[in-house]
Amino acid sequence: MTPFYQSTLLLHSLRNRVFLAIDLLGWLLIPAAGLMLRLDSVNALHPYLPHLGAFVALAAACKFASLWAFGIYRRYWRYASIEELELIVVAVLVAGVAAGTLYFALMVPLWSLESRLPYSLPVIDTMLTLLFVGGTRFAVRSAEHLRRKWRGASGSERVLIAGAGSAGTMIIRELHANPQLEMEPVAFVDDDPAKHGKTICGLPVVGGRERIPEVARDYGVHKVIIAMPTAPGSVIRDVRDLCARAQVQAKTVPGVFEILSGRVSIGQLRDVQIEDLLRRQPIRTDQRAVGDLVRNMSVLVTGAGGSIGSEVCRQVARLGARELILLGHGENSIFDIHHELLVKYAGLRVRPVIADIRNARRMQRVFDAFRPQAVFHAAAHKHVPLMEENPEEAVTNNVQGTLNVLDAAEAVGVSHFVFVSTDKAVNPANVMGATKLLAEMLVHDAAVRTGRHYVTVRFGNVLASRGSVVPLFKQQIKAGGPLTVTHPQMTRYFMTIPEAVQLVLQAGTMGTAGETYVLDMGDPVRIADLAKDVIQLSGLELGRDVDIVYSGLRPGEKLNEDLFGSAEEVERTAHQKIFVVRNGRPLDAPIGRIRELISAAEAEEPLRVRHLLTQILPSYPIQLSPVESADKTAAKRPAVGV
Repeated sequence: MTPFYQSTLLLHSLRNRVFLAIDLLGWLLIPAAGLMLRLDSVNALHPYLPHLGAFVALAAACKFASLWAFGIYRRYWRYASIEELELIVVAVLVAGVAAGTLYFALMVPLWSLESRLPYSLPVIDTMLTLLFVGGTRFAVRSAEHLRRKWRGASGSERVLIAGAGSAGTMIIRELHANPQLEMEPVAFVDDDPAKHGKTICGLPVVGGRERIPEVARDYGVHKVIIAMPTAPGSVIRDVRDLCARAQVQAKTVPGVFEILSGRVSIGQLRDVQIEDLLRRQPIRTDQRAVGDLVRNMSVLVTGAGGSIGSEVCRQVARLGARELILLGHGENSIFDIHHELLVKYAGLRVRPVIADIRNARRMQRVFDAFRPQAVFHAAAHKHVPLMEENPEEAVTNNVQGTLNVLDAAEAVGVSHFVFVSTDKAVNPANVMGATKLLAEMLVHDAAVRTGRHYVTVRFGNVLASRGSVVPLFKQQIKAGGPLTVTHPQMTRYFMTIPEAVQLVLQAGTMGTAGETYVLDMGDPVRIADLAKDVIQLSGLELGRDVDIVYSGLRPGEKLNEDLFGSAEEVERTAHQKIFVVRNGRPLDAPIGRIRELISAAEAEEPLRVRHLLTQILPSYPIQLSPVESADKTAAKRPAVGV
């Protein structure tokens, strides 16, 4: 062990009681040193010695009292930061002002004015004390930095930080505070030209992200940490590709929506995920308005155990709801979110309710019991192929369930109602989309009829939700492939779960009654490209390790989805990324036809359900499932006698 390394270990062993002893010794000498600097002569000190002794005692008492009050002797200086430096500055300044005031206001009038100390001495004493106290503390911090650097030179991974903003500096502090991670940051890259050539946290900013391959080679980098939580997916994709070209590993901090959700901290690193590649600039929602909507209110969420519903619950809880009713049909998913919220939000009243929205009497009893003020209706059947095979279930859940929840909400005077819809409700080509469009119309009708704040939120596919395409691709890769894509040109709009919920909550604060809100989701994504990204992120190569096969369009599927109907009047809202449909679809069919549709579904008559859907929604094309087509053909076939 080298003498240098031994000296750093000695500094690490210093405790606050040692610092107190060092401080007291220094405080005895600092006023004399300050007076000598003021008089520029040691011999000139003699006439001031009585006053100097009194000032030393007074100043030492003030310094000890101030530093103790500000907690300076309760700090761990090995990981000192700017916060500790600010604390030292304030504590020493308070002590200096107190010592100077007490000396000149109290002691000098009681003593002879002859040979009193100069007015400048408390100022000089304060400056020297600040240098002394701060220097001794941050010597420990510097020793830790040098020791870590010495250790890093002998085996740690060399790390390049992409992003020299607040997230990047947080990563640097995390790495400095946790040497056991054995990662040594060596430089920054950042796209801001103003930062190029500068030094941040002791590391140089060597250029933009395009220099990653060159910097990785010159600095011997093993890993690149992407510290850009608000960067769009195109930037993350570019950095990932540059890392692949440089043959270095890429890690990233969580995106801003993950941080806001409270599930992760910015210091946690993970592999680049598909959500990062599709990330957009975050929507700047009005957090104050959203907070006012749910704070100290009773909020009910249907489908609370689902991907969207559970995230609504998390964000509503974080914003300060008084009571949260978790309504869902699946007990396991409700148990999971209930337990999570109880652990994280001890002061929140969380009420789990196992109930089926298709049961009108049960809905009314639940609403009567809790009398919620705001409702987020996220319960629905969403899988297009499954609903094509089971149209009765789609109608009873998506149409009858929505009608039951609306009726119960109206009966107890719910003031805010937000319905979660889908882009498949626009020009629907399948049962699921048709039932969601009918549900949109029911919400619009209730809003117009009651004048209450009942609105719809419409968005595209949600990444990483249960049963969505990305988890399916990952399962197929785990099984060895191939990845199945219906058509090479199929596209879909995508968004992350927290992003979707931001829109849902914002919609609850906007409009008056009956509007439909739609997120500007950018350009649609080709599913085939998505499959290729998942393959690459899994460390595999298309064509060598795993293949993509095209299975053909399934019943009810469209190549491309729409966000707005041809007759809808669309405007931008005050939020740049949110559109509003002003002329929501009125409920043309009488409510009796809707109930006739529900009766056909309850009677399990799929053919009649489809025909009624086409009568209520003339634009919806009737399509029969293979089973129904076979049944219809068999029904037309003449009976054969025995």
